[in-house]
Amino acid sequence: MSNEIVFFDLPSKPPCKSWSLNPWKTRLALNFKGLPYKTEWVEYPDIKPRFQDHLPPVDLYTIPAVIMPDGTWLMDSYTIADALEEKYPEPSLRLDSPYIQRLRENLFEMMPPLTAIYKPKVCKLVLNEPSAAYFRRTREVDEGMTLEQLEEQKGGAKAWEAAKSGFHKITDLLKENSEGPFFEGKTVGFVDFIWAGTLIFFSRFGDDVFADLLEASGDGDVHLKFLEAVKPWSERDDH
Repeated sequence: MSNEIVFFDLPSKPPCKSWSLNPWKTRLALNFKGLPYKTEWVEYPDIKPRFQDHLPPVDLYTIPAVIMPDGTWLMDSYTIADALEEKYPEPSLRLDSPYIQRLRENLFEMMPPLTAIYKPKVCKLVLNEPSAAYFRRTREVDEGMTLEQLEEQKGGAKAWEAAKSGFHKITDLLKENSEGPFFEGKTVGFVDFIWAGTLIFFSRFGDDVFADLLEASGDGDVHLKFLEAVKPWSERDDH
């Protein structure tokens, strides 16, 4: 039996690199634990056909997912993190950190306004054509308008302004332990991978968008230092 994990991620336009914030949580955790894995890239419309015979029936099959060395299939970044921590406890992801829930609460405040930023840009700048068509169709149903209308009506400065309150809370949370650069000071854990995945996600939309994000944060330097600190686990992004 191979000890290699199969990790399912969403491809991007060439050069193909990991981009989506949820798969990044799992990729960072795998890299952090130093586990052998191979990436299988799956376009959006191919997820259900690839997964449905191996996982319990659900309304929506999603990435990230993994096949563990014993053949067990798992889906959802938090479910996968729990399994990785149980099977490979060192180094620890610190899943009991209170910062995880605190960060998630602030993300729930920050992210909804930013759909008008990232949904149009994911479709236009990141996805290959099969995924772009699927993404457009499903997200326009969710939003009740075209992605172009979403961007025009709710995007730009309005979206960043609406996200500032939650974003500033995340900045304050990251600065809470003055030793830094991580949420728990010098100790890295899954909470950092949640936030790192979010920052990397927005960085894929270009320097101008990332500059807007840093400005909206209230203190861009703390997030740049944070990204530099997670580089040992974010550098593997294309295989």
